[in-house]
Amino acid sequence: MTRTAASAESAVQALTVETTPLDDVRQLIPFLDPRQPLLWLRRGEGIAGVGEAVRLEFTGPRRIADAADAWRELAAAATVTDPVRLPGTGLVAFGSFAFADESEQASVLIVPSLVIGRRGGRSWVTRISAGDAGGVERADAGAAAAPKPTPFGPEFRLTMAPGRLSAAGYGEAVAAAVDRIATGEVGKVVLARELRAHLPAEADVRRALVELALGYSECWTFAVDGFVGASPETLVRVIAGRVDAQVLAGTAARGADADADARAADTLRASRKDRAEHTFAVDSVLESLRGHTGALETSAPFTLKLPNLWHLATDVAGTLADGSSALDLVAALHPTAAVAGTPREAALALIRELEPFDRGRYAGPTGWIGADGSGEWAIALRSAQLAPDGDLTAYAGGGIVADSDPVLEVAETTMKFRPIVEAFG
Repeated sequence: MTRTAASAESAVQALTVETTPLDDVRQLIPFLDPRQPLLWLRRGEGIAGVGEAVRLEFTGPRRIADAADAWRELAAAATVTDPVRLPGTGLVAFGSFAFADESEQASVLIVPSLVIGRRGGRSWVTRISAGDAGGVERADAGAAAAPKPTPFGPEFRLTMAPGRLSAAGYGEAVAAAVDRIATGEVGKVVLARELRAHLPAEADVRRALVELALGYSECWTFAVDGFVGASPETLVRVIAGRVDAQVLAGTAARGADADADARAADTLRASRKDRAEHTFAVDSVLESLRGHTGALETSAPFTLKLPNLWHLATDVAGTLADGSSALDLVAALHPTAAVAGTPREAALALIRELEPFDRGRYAGPTGWIGADGSGEWAIALRSAQLAPDGDLTAYAGGGIVADSDPVLEVAETTMKFRPIVEAFG
């Protein structure tokens, strides 16, 4: 079943969902489709999907709110058997949403025919079948057979080339943004650039996912509808009424040795430019969550270590107060100042002016939603979109504030491209 927001009043498809325990499955990626993987993974735990029982597509300014409404409707009509009862069991959908309201890239929720999951040393399989309610035909009939891993395809190596905004052009865009910040038009704006390559038809996307999952195990490794990446930033997590987020803004390269690395972290903590960028991002998240939660707690900013860089990070936690689903909170949060800027509307207008391309799902929300409204969502950073014809577009960006240096911002985006460049190249 494929349904768009325009057909939201069409008959709801009744799903039958059954989760059963499995012997411990230590590797999820080998079970995936080589070209259309569905994955949500961190530290070896998560969910992997195969096939499509239901596909929902959304566009426009209400795309996330429409998805939240459609998901409630779909979940209410489902018959779910779930004796395992862990986050990610029962009825789930993988989702990825376009960054911009006007994007031509569809936003999607995909309910797989089969889900294999692992959490806390326990594994399970969920089989989802779609009935014929409302005259809608079942998609991928028979796809929920017993799960079996498949061998990986041959190795491949890609060379990525600049996209529609070269490194030099990006530096010019940063300089233009700094000038606009000086006038008071915006306090911060996040600008991105692209790299491009072509993936051969026989290439196995799972190989790139293995590289991302192993090299960036503390990140969310994801794959949804050809969009793949390893994001360090948790937009929001809702489990059993608890709300968590981790805000990242402010970046520095890792040092070449232990002493240099410690100095890099100390310099980042002391950086006026990076702390200003970080404060904008934290305030944005707190403002969006306050209407849905009780008292919110925040950690002091700290340096988060990744394999190739340091980030300034702040943890946010609270209790859900109004029964919202994870998708409702995603709709309230997106786009945060960490990926758009502030004030929000002025920053978005400047992005449209200075970026000569559609970001698609880059910097949009990506994650999963459960039938009870639980879910885990990341901001889709360190990512690339694979088109049906094999064209691959990778994205990286940086937060621009008054003290930003165009040369350093180009270098920062080069660092941020590294996970995707290495995974595919």
